[in-house]
Amino acid sequence: MNLPTTLEAWLSHCERLHAKSIDLSLERVNALRDRLGLKFEVPVITVAGTNGKGSTCAMLESIALQAGYRVGLYIKPHLVHFEERCRIGGAPVDASELLPHFEAVEMARGDTPLTYFEFTTLAILRALASAPLDLVILEVGLGGRLDAVNTIDTDCAVITSIDIDHVEYLGPDRERIGMEKAQVMRAGKPAIVSDPVPPRSVIEHAGAIGADLWLVGRDFNHSGDRQQWNWSGRGRRINGMAYPALRGANQLVNASGALAALESLRARLPIAVQAVRTGLAVVDLPGRFQIVPGQPTLVLDVAHNPQSVAALAVNLDQMGFYPATHAVFGAMRDKEIGTLLARMAPLVDHWHFCALDTPRAASADELLAVWQQVAPAGSKSTAQCHGSPAAALRLALGTADPADRIVVFGSFYTVGGVLKEGLPQRSAPHVG
Repeated sequence: MNLPTTLEAWLSHCERLHAKSIDLSLERVNALRDRLGLKFEVPVITVAGTNGKGSTCAMLESIALQAGYRVGLYIKPHLVHFEERCRIGGAPVDASELLPHFEAVEMARGDTPLTYFEFTTLAILRALASAPLDLVILEVGLGGRLDAVNTIDTDCAVITSIDIDHVEYLGPDRERIGMEKAQVMRAGKPAIVSDPVPPRSVIEHAGAIGADLWLVGRDFNHSGDRQQWNWSGRGRRINGMAYPALRGANQLVNASGALAALESLRARLPIAVQAVRTGLAVVDLPGRFQIVPGQPTLVLDVAHNPQSVAALAVNLDQMGFYPATHAVFGAMRDKEIGTLLARMAPLVDHWHFCALDTPRAASADELLAVWQQVAPAGSKSTAQCHGSPAAALRLALGTADPADRIVVFGSFYTVGGVLKEGLPQRSAPHVG
């Protein structure tokens, strides 16, 4: 057969290999792992959870890089370019560097059907396994137990905040979702739980398999005031740290879990305090309460479930006064759209609903219909529909006053849609 010769062609090929977009099973992935000889000789940190995974991974990477280690990171989904998912040495790999690994997976799979996520995960894992690294960080996609990332045995599992999401695959409550995510833990290995109120199922599973469980308030903790914060673990304390460069009240929870993970691997991967301070000060992750300089104020956030949107609302409320807030919102049809809109309703004056470039997304008209159902009685908020996030943002910029605020949220596709061709020049009209 004629194999694809570009990354774009390979990704198109991957989309056609399986009848389903999601087929939760590890049997096929495990078989391909063995055929490809995938294994890591360096420490592996696996990060699972509902919210905070990407931020935790970014903090782990930034601190380890500042400590002088060669770091490989698998993070997802991407905002604009697929290569964002595979980072080596702090930067996305070049598309051309991934091609041999896609070809290797294709040659090894034979007639085995793989989903897009399974195929691309195997290709990225092979890319990381082929690189000279000191640390590998893997972000879990959906759940944990049957996620393709779980084909790799971890040296340290991190479970971030758990909320209700993807109920059709993971279950309808936090206990069942927690059990799915807890399956990334390994017997005798550190299991860091940064959720302040973890489901009982997570704790019980750690005990059942004999994982080395680290819990907030028992094995590690954080505290702080308006100027600085402190962290303590089982055998280490770091005082007077500047707040992480990633904004938002929830980022201390993520940072605390990241530090616990690094502390648990200290014998194999020692980290100096200065590397911690600098790493947290320079960490960068687009789309996580990202405030883009300029006027009007522009906030980008991939929040797309009740817990993350609640955190977004708190963070927005703490920003201070703005005459008006404009929201660009696009979301997947299977999300709790009414709950998300109702949570943000007190903060938003003008809604710009947009379609997204995926069949899973709700149309702009569907979003508007939900808003009309949940809008508070007597609401004076306006609402418009648009064909894309970029079009929605352009109109919002055209109608907003320089002192206003624009918030783009609801999905990775929503934020990615406004970043895809670069943010438009902000030249909001002044009110005379």
